Amino acid sequence: MNVLTDVVIILASIFGLWWGAVWIVEAAVRIAKRLGLSELIIGLTVVAIGTSAPEFAVTVGAALEGRGDISVGNVVGSNIFNLGFILGGVAIVRAICTTRKMVVRDGGMLIGTSLLLILFLLDHQMGRLEGGILITLLVLYLGYLIWKKEPIEDGLPAGEFHWWDVPQLIAGIGVVVGSGHFLVESAVHLARLFGVSEWVIGVTIVAGGTSTPEFATSLVAILKGRHGVSAGNLIGSDLFNLLGVLGLAALIRPMTVEASAVGSILVLVGNVVLVVVFLMRTRWQISRWEGALLVGVNGVRWIMEFIR
Repeated sequence: MNVLTDVVIILASIFGLWWGAVWIVEAAVRIAKRLGLSELIIGLTVVAIGTSAPEFAVTVGAALEGRGDISVGNVVGSNIFNLGFILGGVAIVRAICTTRKMVVRDGGMLIGTSLLLILFLLDHQMGRLEGGILITLLVLYLGYLIWKKEPIEDGLPAGEFHWWDVPQLIAGIGVVVGSGHFLVESAVHLARLFGVSEWVIGVTIVAGGTSTPEFATSLVAILKGRHGVSAGNLIGSDLFNLLGVLGLAALIRPMTVEASAVGSILVLVGNVVLVVVFLMRTRWQISRWEGALLVGVNGVRWIMEFIR
């Protein structure tokens, strides 16, 4: 595979990410209204689970190979990328409106889950019991969201529901996940051709690449004024990564992780999750300058990773 082929694949993947995200957002909003569910709930569940497929594939695959540090590192790195670069970048484009439920219920759940993961990894291991607890919490959380139906948000009309909205949603998720996969593969190949180290590839291209579905979906959602889908997608993806992806990986095969994993999760909780939830509470929105702050802080963090 030559450089030109990689460039063409990257451009085609970006196009696929965008159109797949458009299909996801439009279909999800119509399905939400048909089921009497809010856009936030759809963003936290169906859209979030679909766009987390790349992280799921990488994490479970690493667990099957007995590489627990990669499993945990992929989830933690992707979550930091989601809440730092993606949420911040989307907010720069357009301020993201938040709600009390989003901050207290979903933000609180994200903080609690991150702290629980630190507790589980204090002995640098995660067994089937811990995995079962995480999966159980995910099921209870999703069940609660569906049971506590919220009023449908006022906003731009989404059109009437049609039977093809369901396959459109599935197709959109498939296009986004597939495009993200090809984007990562070609970007990694290009990086290797230009002599970029494996470590730099892992913490930049792969981490960012597996998060491209979340970025494309959230950006399209915010441009269409769908704040619930945009923010809910990112929060829901992080929760699904921590509870569902890691939980299932531990159930499949108990994992052992390096001591540095606990430090990385502390960074996730202290420097990212708590800051994001705090910013969501200020004036019930993440403004453009707050988005720039998130991107800047996480940019400095990545640079420090390279030079340390």
